Amino acid sequence: MSTKTNTHDDSPPIESRADLISVFAAGEKPAERWRIGTEHEKFVYRTADHRAPSYDEPGGIRDLLAGLTRFGWEPVIEGDHVIALSGKDGAISLEPAGQLELSGAPLDNLHETCTETGRHLRQVKTVGDELGLGFLGLGMWPDKSRAELPIMPKGRYAIMLRHMPRVGTLGLDMMLRTCTIQVNLDYSSEARMAKMFRVSLALQPLATALFANSPFTEGKPNGYLSFRSHIWSDTDPARTGMLPFVFEDGFGYERYADYALDVPMYFVYRDGKYIDAAGQSFRDFLDGRLPALPGEKPRISDWEDHLSTAFPEVRMKSFLEMRGADGGPWNRICALPALWVGLLYDDTALDAAWDLVKHWSMEERETLRDSVPRLGLSAPISEGRTLQSIAGEVLAISRAGLNRRARLNGSGDSEAAFLNPLEEVVASGRTHAERLLELYRGEWAGDLSHIYAAESY
Repeated sequence: MSTKTNTHDDSPPIESRADLISVFAAGEKPAERWRIGTEHEKFVYRTADHRAPSYDEPGGIRDLLAGLTRFGWEPVIEGDHVIALSGKDGAISLEPAGQLELSGAPLDNLHETCTETGRHLRQVKTVGDELGLGFLGLGMWPDKSRAELPIMPKGRYAIMLRHMPRVGTLGLDMMLRTCTIQVNLDYSSEARMAKMFRVSLALQPLATALFANSPFTEGKPNGYLSFRSHIWSDTDPARTGMLPFVFEDGFGYERYADYALDVPMYFVYRDGKYIDAAGQSFRDFLDGRLPALPGEKPRISDWEDHLSTAFPEVRMKSFLEMRGADGGPWNRICALPALWVGLLYDDTALDAAWDLVKHWSMEERETLRDSVPRLGLSAPISEGRTLQSIAGEVLAISRAGLNRRARLNGSGDSEAAFLNPLEEVVASGRTHAERLLELYRGEWAGDLSHIYAAESY
Protein backbone atom coordinates (compact mmCIF):
# COMPACT_ATOMS: atom_id res chain seq x y z
CA MET A 1 0.00 0.00 0.00
CA SER A 2 1.06 3.56 -0.55
CA THR A 3 2.94 5.50 2.12
CA LYS A 4 3.09 9.29 2.10
CA THR A 5 6.68 10.50 1.97
CA ASN A 6 5.63 14.14 1.48
CA THR A 7 3.73 15.24 4.58
CA HIS A 8 3.18 18.88 3.57
CA ASP A 9 -0.39 20.04 2.91
CA ASP A 10 0.59 22.39 0.08
CA SER A 11 -1.21 20.77 -2.86
CA PRO A 12 -3.42 23.04 -5.01
CA PRO A 13 -7.20 22.85 -4.65
CA ILE A 14 -9.36 21.00 -7.14
CA GLU A 15 -11.21 23.64 -9.14
CA SER A 16 -12.92 21.52 -11.78
CA ARG A 17 -13.42 18.04 -13.16
CA ALA A 18 -10.49 18.73 -15.49
CA ASP A 19 -8.20 18.79 -12.44
CA LEU A 20 -9.16 15.19 -11.69
CA ILE A 21 -8.35 14.14 -15.24
CA SER A 22 -5.09 16.07 -15.22
CA VAL A 23 -3.52 13.64 -12.74
CA PHE A 24 -3.77 10.86 -15.34
CA ALA A 25 -2.77 13.05 -18.28
CA ALA A 26 0.28 14.26 -16.36
CA GLY A 27 1.66 10.73 -16.56
CA GLU A 28 2.02 10.86 -20.35
CA LYS A 29 5.65 10.52 -21.46
CA PRO A 30 7.35 9.80 -24.78
CA ALA A 31 8.56 6.22 -25.06
CA GLU A 32 12.19 7.16 -24.50
CA ARG A 33 11.23 8.41 -21.04
CA TRP A 34 9.23 5.36 -19.99
CA ARG A 35 10.49 3.87 -16.76
CA ILE A 36 9.99 0.73 -14.68
CA GLY A 37 9.00 0.93 -11.01
CA THR A 38 9.06 -2.38 -9.15
CA GLU A 39 7.57 -2.99 -5.72
CA HIS A 40 7.89 -6.06 -3.57
CA GLU A 41 6.85 -7.04 -0.06
CA LYS A 42 8.25 -9.69 2.26
CA PHE A 43 7.35 -11.09 5.67
CA VAL A 44 9.67 -10.31 8.58
CA TYR A 45 10.13 -12.98 11.25
CA ARG A 46 12.28 -13.82 14.24
CA THR A 47 14.82 -16.44 13.21
CA ALA A 48 14.76 -17.95 16.71
CA ASP A 49 11.08 -18.88 16.77
CA HIS A 50 9.52 -17.64 13.49
CA ARG A 51 7.40 -15.11 15.38
CA ALA A 52 6.36 -11.88 13.63
CA PRO A 53 8.10 -9.01 15.48
CA SER A 54 6.21 -5.98 16.74
CA TYR A 55 7.15 -2.41 15.94
CA ASP A 56 8.38 -1.40 19.41
CA GLU A 57 10.09 -4.51 20.76
CA PRO A 58 13.90 -4.57 20.96
CA GLY A 59 15.22 -5.78 17.62
CA GLY A 60 11.78 -5.32 16.05
CA ILE A 61 10.51 -3.38 13.07
CA ARG A 62 11.47 0.06 14.40
CA ASP A 63 15.04 -1.12 14.95
CA LEU A 64 15.10 -2.68 11.48
CA LEU A 65 14.20 0.68 9.93
CA ALA A 66 16.77 2.44 12.10
CA GLY A 67 19.44 -0.04 11.06
CA LEU A 68 18.77 0.58 7.38
CA THR A 69 19.57 4.29 7.71
CA ARG A 70 23.29 3.41 7.65
CA PHE A 71 22.82 2.79 3.90
CA GLY A 72 21.70 6.36 3.27
CA TRP A 73 17.95 5.95 3.81
CA GLU A 74 16.17 8.93 5.39
CA PRO A 75 13.39 8.45 7.98
CA VAL A 76 9.79 9.39 7.19
CA ILE A 77 7.96 10.37 10.39
CA GLU A 78 4.27 10.08 11.23
CA GLY A 79 3.50 11.39 14.70
CA ASP A 80 6.21 9.98 16.95
CA HIS A 81 7.08 7.02 14.73
CA VAL A 82 9.36 6.29 11.80
CA ILE A 83 6.96 4.57 9.43
CA ALA A 84 9.01 4.57 6.21
CA LEU A 85 12.39 5.44 4.68
CA SER A 86 13.18 7.36 1.51
CA GLY A 87 16.31 7.30 -0.62
CA LYS A 88 17.82 6.96 -4.06
CA ASP A 89 16.31 3.49 -4.44
CA GLY A 90 12.78 4.77 -3.82
CA ALA A 91 11.04 4.11 -0.50
CA ILE A 92 10.92 1.40 2.14
CA SER A 93 7.57 1.19 3.88
CA LEU A 94 5.56 -0.96 6.26
CA GLU A 95 2.43 -2.91 5.49
CA PRO A 96 -0.14 -3.20 8.30
CA ALA A 97 1.41 -6.19 10.14
CA GLY A 98 5.02 -5.24 9.51
CA GLN A 99 5.51 -6.65 6.03
CA LEU A 100 8.46 -4.75 4.59
CA GLU A 101 8.05 -3.20 1.15
CA LEU A 102 10.53 -1.70 -1.27
CA SER A 103 8.86 0.70 -3.70
CA GLY A 104 11.75 0.98 -6.12
CA ALA A 105 12.86 4.04 -8.03
CA PRO A 106 11.68 4.53 -11.65
CA LEU A 107 14.45 2.89 -13.69
CA ASP A 108 15.32 2.65 -17.37
CA ASN A 109 15.75 -1.10 -17.68
CA LEU A 110 15.40 -4.43 -15.95
CA HIS A 111 19.12 -4.83 -15.34
CA GLU A 112 18.91 -1.75 -13.14
CA THR A 113 15.79 -3.17 -11.49
CA CYS A 114 17.54 -6.39 -10.59
CA THR A 115 20.58 -4.52 -9.29
CA GLU A 116 18.30 -2.36 -7.13
CA THR A 117 16.49 -5.43 -5.80
CA GLY A 118 19.72 -7.20 -4.98
CA ARG A 119 21.13 -4.15 -3.24
CA HIS A 120 18.00 -3.78 -1.10
CA LEU A 121 17.87 -7.45 -0.11
CA ARG A 122 21.55 -7.42 0.85
CA GLN A 123 20.90 -4.37 3.03
CA VAL A 124 17.91 -5.86 4.85
CA LYS A 125 19.71 -9.17 5.32
CA THR A 126 22.73 -7.36 6.81
CA VAL A 127 20.58 -5.58 9.37
CA GLY A 128 18.32 -8.60 9.85
CA ASP A 129 21.27 -10.85 10.70
CA GLU A 130 22.30 -8.41 13.43
CA LEU A 131 18.78 -8.29 14.88
CA GLY A 132 17.91 -11.96 14.50
CA LEU A 133 15.36 -11.28 11.76
CA GLY A 134 14.67 -13.21 8.57
CA PHE A 135 12.68 -12.35 5.45
CA LEU A 136 10.22 -14.73 3.83
CA GLY A 137 9.18 -14.59 0.15
CA LEU A 138 5.61 -15.89 -0.06
CA GLY A 139 2.20 -14.51 -0.99
CA MET A 140 0.65 -15.18 2.42
CA TRP A 141 1.80 -15.96 5.93
CA PRO A 142 1.85 -19.77 5.87
CA ASP A 143 1.33 -20.33 9.58
CA LYS A 144 0.12 -17.18 11.34
CA SER A 145 -3.39 -16.34 12.49
CA ARG A 146 -4.53 -12.73 12.48
CA ALA A 147 -4.31 -12.69 16.28
CA GLU A 148 -0.62 -13.59 16.18
CA LEU A 149 0.31 -10.56 14.09
CA PRO A 150 1.29 -7.07 15.27
CA ILE A 151 -0.18 -3.81 13.96
CA MET A 152 2.06 -1.01 12.72
CA PRO A 153 1.51 2.56 14.02
CA LYS A 154 0.22 4.16 10.82
CA GLY A 155 -2.91 6.28 10.89
CA ARG A 156 -4.42 5.11 7.61
CA TYR A 157 -4.15 1.48 8.69
CA ALA A 158 -6.15 2.06 11.87
CA ILE A 159 -8.98 3.49 9.74
CA MET A 160 -8.83 0.64 7.23
CA LEU A 161 -8.71 -2.05 9.93
CA ARG A 162 -11.92 -0.67 11.42
CA HIS A 163 -13.63 -0.40 8.04
CA MET A 164 -12.66 -3.70 6.38
CA PRO A 165 -15.02 -5.99 8.36
CA ARG A 166 -17.96 -3.80 7.31
CA VAL A 167 -17.52 -4.56 3.61
CA GLY A 168 -16.05 -8.08 3.34
CA THR A 169 -14.85 -11.08 5.29
CA LEU A 170 -11.23 -11.26 4.07
CA GLY A 171 -10.07 -7.64 4.05
CA LEU A 172 -8.17 -8.05 7.31
CA ASP A 173 -6.35 -11.02 5.81
CA MET A 174 -5.39 -8.87 2.83
CA MET A 175 -3.93 -6.25 5.13
CA LEU A 176 -2.26 -8.46 7.71
CA ARG A 177 -1.34 -11.71 6.02
CA THR A 178 -0.40 -11.10 2.38
CA CYS A 179 2.57 -9.95 0.28
CA THR A 180 2.79 -9.08 -3.41
CA ILE A 181 5.11 -8.07 -6.21
CA GLN A 182 3.96 -5.18 -8.44
CA VAL A 183 5.30 -3.19 -11.35
CA ASN A 184 4.38 0.36 -12.35
CA LEU A 185 4.59 1.33 -16.02
CA ASP A 186 4.25 4.51 -18.09
CA TYR A 187 2.18 5.39 -21.15
CA SER A 188 2.51 8.01 -23.89
CA SER A 189 -1.12 8.94 -24.47
CA GLU A 190 -4.68 8.22 -23.42
CA ALA A 191 -5.11 5.79 -26.31
CA ARG A 192 -1.90 3.95 -25.42
CA MET A 193 -2.96 3.80 -21.78
CA ALA A 194 -6.31 2.27 -22.75
CA LYS A 195 -4.71 -0.46 -24.84
CA MET A 196 -2.12 -1.25 -22.16
CA PHE A 197 -4.85 -1.32 -19.51
CA ARG A 198 -7.00 -3.74 -21.53
CA VAL A 199 -4.16 -6.15 -22.31
CA SER A 200 -2.79 -6.14 -18.78
CA LEU A 201 -6.22 -6.52 -17.18
CA ALA A 202 -7.20 -9.42 -19.45
CA LEU A 203 -3.88 -11.19 -18.80
CA GLN A 204 -3.62 -10.36 -15.09
CA PRO A 205 -5.01 -13.83 -14.20
CA LEU A 206 -2.08 -15.35 -16.09
CA ALA A 207 0.32 -13.38 -13.91
CA THR A 208 -1.57 -14.63 -10.86
CA ALA A 209 -1.15 -18.22 -12.06
CA LEU A 210 2.53 -17.85 -12.96
CA PHE A 211 3.31 -16.28 -9.56
CA ALA A 212 0.91 -18.39 -7.45
CA ASN A 213 2.64 -18.82 -4.10
CA SER A 214 0.16 -18.81 -1.22
CA PRO A 215 -1.16 -22.37 -0.74
CA PHE A 216 -1.04 -22.48 3.08
CA THR A 217 -3.10 -20.89 5.85
CA GLU A 218 -2.34 -21.37 9.54
CA GLY A 219 -0.04 -24.30 8.91
CA LYS A 220 -2.12 -26.32 6.46
CA PRO A 221 -3.03 -26.36 2.75
CA ASN A 222 -5.92 -23.99 2.12
CA GLY A 223 -7.18 -25.52 -1.13
CA TYR A 224 -5.80 -22.70 -3.27
CA LEU A 225 -2.61 -22.03 -5.18
CA SER A 226 -2.98 -18.27 -4.69
CA PHE A 227 -5.07 -17.66 -1.62
CA ARG A 228 -3.79 -14.08 -1.72
CA SER A 229 -5.62 -13.61 -5.01
CA HIS A 230 -8.77 -15.26 -3.65
CA ILE A 231 -8.75 -12.86 -0.71
CA TRP A 232 -9.39 -9.93 -3.05
CA SER A 233 -12.71 -11.52 -4.10
CA ASP A 234 -14.13 -10.83 -0.62
CA THR A 235 -12.28 -7.72 0.52
CA ASP A 236 -14.47 -4.87 -0.72
CA PRO A 237 -16.43 -5.21 -3.98
CA ALA A 238 -16.64 -1.42 -4.37
CA ARG A 239 -12.87 -1.13 -4.93
CA THR A 240 -11.72 -4.47 -6.40
CA GLY A 241 -12.24 -6.60 -9.49
CA MET A 242 -11.81 -6.77 -13.26
CA LEU A 243 -13.43 -3.41 -14.20
CA PRO A 244 -15.66 -4.35 -17.17
CA PHE A 245 -15.84 -0.70 -18.31
CA VAL A 246 -12.16 -0.81 -19.30
CA PHE A 247 -13.11 -2.98 -22.29
CA GLU A 248 -15.96 -0.74 -23.42
CA ASP A 249 -15.71 1.68 -26.33
CA GLY A 250 -14.59 5.13 -25.29
CA PHE A 251 -12.68 4.05 -22.19
CA GLY A 252 -10.13 6.64 -21.09
CA TYR A 253 -9.11 8.96 -18.29
CA GLU A 254 -12.58 10.36 -17.70
CA ARG A 255 -14.22 6.96 -17.34
CA TYR A 256 -11.59 5.84 -14.85
CA ALA A 257 -12.12 9.06 -12.90
CA ASP A 258 -15.84 8.28 -12.71
CA TYR A 259 -15.02 4.83 -11.36
CA ALA A 260 -12.65 6.26 -8.75
CA LEU A 261 -15.21 8.87 -7.68
CA ASP A 262 -17.63 6.03 -6.93
CA VAL A 263 -15.08 4.18 -4.76
CA PRO A 264 -15.93 4.99 -1.13
CA MET A 265 -13.31 6.98 0.73
CA TYR A 266 -11.11 5.83 3.60
CA PHE A 267 -9.56 9.04 4.94
CA VAL A 268 -8.40 12.60 4.44
CA TYR A 269 -4.87 13.65 5.42
CA ARG A 270 -4.62 16.98 7.22
CA ASP A 271 -1.92 18.54 9.43
CA GLY A 272 0.03 15.30 9.71
CA LYS A 273 -2.99 13.20 10.69
CA TYR A 274 -5.45 10.87 8.97
CA ILE A 275 -9.10 11.85 9.42
CA ASP A 276 -11.56 8.95 9.24
CA ALA A 277 -13.87 9.35 6.22
CA ALA A 278 -14.49 5.64 5.67
CA GLY A 279 -17.49 4.98 3.47
CA GLN A 280 -17.99 8.65 2.57
CA SER A 281 -18.16 10.01 -0.98
CA PHE A 282 -15.44 11.90 -2.84
CA ARG A 283 -18.24 13.42 -4.94
CA ASP A 284 -19.59 14.97 -1.75
CA PHE A 285 -16.08 16.17 -0.92
CA LEU A 286 -15.95 17.98 -4.27
CA ASP A 287 -19.17 19.78 -3.31
CA GLY A 288 -17.90 20.71 0.16
CA ARG A 289 -20.34 18.26 1.80
CA LEU A 290 -17.97 15.66 3.24
CA PRO A 291 -19.19 14.79 6.76
CA ALA A 292 -15.62 14.34 7.96
CA LEU A 293 -14.63 17.87 6.82
CA PRO A 294 -17.82 19.90 6.37
CA GLY A 295 -17.42 22.96 4.18
CA GLU A 296 -13.93 22.01 2.98
CA LYS A 297 -13.11 21.01 -0.59
CA PRO A 298 -10.36 18.61 -1.71
CA ARG A 299 -6.86 19.25 -2.96
CA ILE A 300 -5.05 17.38 -5.70
CA SER A 301 -3.17 15.45 -2.99
CA ASP A 302 -6.52 14.24 -1.61
CA TRP A 303 -7.44 12.89 -5.04
CA GLU A 304 -4.05 11.20 -5.36
CA ASP A 305 -4.49 9.64 -1.91
CA HIS A 306 -7.96 8.48 -2.86
CA LEU A 307 -6.73 6.85 -6.07
CA SER A 308 -4.36 4.77 -3.94
CA THR A 309 -7.31 3.25 -2.06
CA ALA A 310 -8.87 1.53 -5.08
CA PHE A 311 -7.63 -2.05 -5.46
CA PRO A 312 -8.59 -3.42 -8.90
CA GLU A 313 -6.41 -5.99 -10.64
CA VAL A 314 -4.80 -3.13 -12.60
CA ARG A 315 -4.82 0.38 -11.14
CA MET A 316 -4.20 3.78 -12.69
CA LYS A 317 -2.64 6.80 -11.02
CA SER A 318 -0.25 8.74 -13.26
CA PHE A 319 0.98 5.30 -14.37
CA LEU A 320 -0.44 1.78 -14.53
CA GLU A 321 0.10 -0.72 -11.71
CA MET A 322 0.06 -4.49 -12.29
CA ARG A 323 -1.37 -6.00 -9.09
CA GLY A 324 -1.98 -9.71 -9.72
CA ALA A 325 1.16 -11.46 -8.44
CA ASP A 326 1.97 -13.14 -5.13
CA GLY A 327 5.19 -12.38 -3.32
CA GLY A 328 7.92 -14.89 -4.02
CA PRO A 329 11.57 -15.83 -4.37
CA TRP A 330 14.30 -13.36 -5.29
CA ASN A 331 14.33 -14.21 -9.01
CA ARG A 332 10.55 -13.72 -9.27
CA ILE A 333 10.89 -10.08 -8.22
CA CYS A 334 12.68 -9.33 -11.49
CA ALA A 335 10.53 -11.73 -13.52
CA LEU A 336 7.29 -9.81 -12.96
CA PRO A 337 8.44 -6.51 -14.50
CA ALA A 338 10.11 -8.51 -17.28
CA LEU A 339 6.77 -10.09 -18.20
CA TRP A 340 4.89 -6.80 -18.39
CA VAL A 341 7.62 -4.66 -19.89
CA GLY A 342 8.02 -7.18 -22.70
CA LEU A 343 4.28 -7.22 -23.38
CA LEU A 344 3.42 -3.54 -22.93
CA TYR A 345 6.47 -1.43 -23.85
CA ASP A 346 6.92 -2.83 -27.36
CA ASP A 347 4.34 -1.98 -30.06
CA THR A 348 4.52 -5.33 -31.85
CA ALA A 349 4.21 -7.26 -28.60
CA LEU A 350 1.30 -5.13 -27.40
CA ASP A 351 -0.58 -5.75 -30.66
CA ALA A 352 0.12 -9.49 -30.51
CA ALA A 353 -1.01 -9.72 -26.89
CA TRP A 354 -4.22 -7.82 -27.67
CA ASP A 355 -4.93 -10.18 -30.56
CA LEU A 356 -4.78 -13.08 -28.08
CA VAL A 357 -7.34 -11.65 -25.67
CA LYS A 358 -9.57 -9.18 -27.52
CA HIS A 359 -12.21 -11.78 -28.40
CA TRP A 360 -12.76 -12.92 -24.81
CA SER A 361 -16.16 -11.99 -23.43
CA MET A 362 -16.48 -10.25 -20.09
CA GLU A 363 -18.06 -13.40 -18.71
CA GLU A 364 -15.01 -15.40 -19.79
CA ARG A 365 -12.68 -12.86 -18.21
CA GLU A 366 -14.58 -12.97 -14.93
CA THR A 367 -14.69 -16.77 -14.92
CA LEU A 368 -10.96 -16.89 -15.52
CA ARG A 369 -10.29 -14.42 -12.70
CA ASP A 370 -12.48 -16.40 -10.29
CA SER A 371 -10.97 -19.79 -11.10
CA VAL A 372 -7.26 -18.92 -11.22
CA PRO A 373 -6.68 -18.71 -7.44
CA ARG A 374 -7.64 -22.36 -7.07
CA LEU A 375 -6.66 -23.83 -10.46
CA GLY A 376 -3.63 -21.81 -11.55
CA LEU A 377 -2.57 -22.65 -15.10
CA SER A 378 -5.44 -25.16 -15.35
CA ALA A 379 -8.00 -22.36 -15.19
CA PRO A 380 -10.33 -22.31 -18.22
CA ILE A 381 -10.32 -19.63 -20.89
CA SER A 382 -12.41 -19.33 -24.04
CA GLU A 383 -13.14 -22.21 -26.42
CA GLY A 384 -12.45 -24.95 -23.88
CA ARG A 385 -8.77 -24.10 -23.45
CA THR A 386 -6.80 -23.41 -20.28
CA LEU A 387 -4.29 -20.75 -19.34
CA GLN A 388 -1.57 -23.35 -19.85
CA SER A 389 -2.43 -23.42 -23.55
CA ILE A 390 -1.58 -19.75 -24.07
CA ALA A 391 1.05 -19.19 -21.37
CA GLY A 392 3.95 -20.21 -23.60
CA GLU A 393 2.75 -17.95 -26.39
CA VAL A 394 2.40 -14.99 -24.02
CA LEU A 395 5.93 -15.51 -22.70
CA ALA A 396 7.26 -15.79 -26.25
CA ILE A 397 5.59 -12.46 -27.12
CA SER A 398 7.11 -10.88 -24.03
CA ARG A 399 10.57 -12.32 -24.74
CA ALA A 400 10.48 -10.99 -28.29
CA GLY A 401 9.41 -7.58 -26.99
CA LEU A 402 12.30 -7.50 -24.53
CA ASN A 403 14.76 -8.51 -27.22
CA ARG A 404 13.51 -5.76 -29.51
CA ARG A 405 13.97 -3.24 -26.68
CA ALA A 406 17.64 -4.22 -26.80
CA ARG A 407 18.51 -2.96 -23.32
CA LEU A 408 21.75 -4.88 -22.79
CA ASN A 409 23.90 -5.24 -19.71
CA GLY A 410 27.69 -5.06 -19.67
CA SER A 411 27.94 -8.66 -20.84
CA GLY A 412 25.67 -8.05 -23.82
CA ASP A 413 22.66 -9.88 -22.34
CA SER A 414 19.15 -8.64 -23.05
CA GLU A 415 16.42 -8.29 -20.44
CA ALA A 416 14.75 -11.47 -21.70
CA ALA A 417 16.75 -13.71 -19.34
CA PHE A 418 14.63 -12.45 -16.46
CA LEU A 419 11.72 -14.47 -17.89
CA ASN A 420 13.52 -17.77 -17.31
CA PRO A 421 11.81 -18.59 -13.98
CA LEU A 422 8.40 -18.17 -15.61
CA GLU A 423 9.33 -20.29 -18.60
CA GLU A 424 10.32 -23.06 -16.18
CA VAL A 425 6.82 -22.87 -14.67
CA VAL A 426 5.16 -23.11 -18.07
CA ALA A 427 7.42 -25.93 -19.29
CA SER A 428 6.69 -28.03 -16.18
CA GLY A 429 3.04 -27.00 -15.85
CA ARG A 430 3.61 -26.61 -12.10
CA THR A 431 3.42 -23.37 -10.19
CA HIS A 432 5.66 -22.58 -7.25
CA ALA A 433 2.66 -23.21 -4.99
CA GLU A 434 2.31 -26.74 -6.34
CA ARG A 435 6.00 -27.41 -5.72
CA LEU A 436 5.57 -26.28 -2.11
CA LEU A 437 2.54 -28.52 -1.68
CA GLU A 438 4.56 -31.49 -2.98
CA LEU A 439 7.28 -30.74 -0.42
CA TYR A 440 4.71 -30.41 2.36
CA ARG A 441 3.12 -33.76 1.54
CA GLY A 442 6.43 -35.47 0.86
CA GLU A 443 9.83 -34.45 2.18
CA TRP A 444 8.46 -32.15 4.92
CA ALA A 445 5.93 -34.75 6.14
CA GLY A 446 3.38 -32.08 7.00
CA ASP A 447 5.83 -29.94 9.00
CA LEU A 448 5.47 -26.46 7.51
CA SER A 449 8.28 -25.00 9.62
CA HIS A 450 10.62 -26.18 6.84
CA ILE A 451 9.22 -23.43 4.62
CA TYR A 452 11.31 -20.82 6.45
CA ALA A 453 14.57 -22.39 5.36
CA ALA A 454 13.26 -23.08 1.87
CA GLU A 455 11.66 -19.70 1.04
CA SER A 456 13.66 -17.07 2.93
CA TYR A 457 15.83 -14.57 1.08
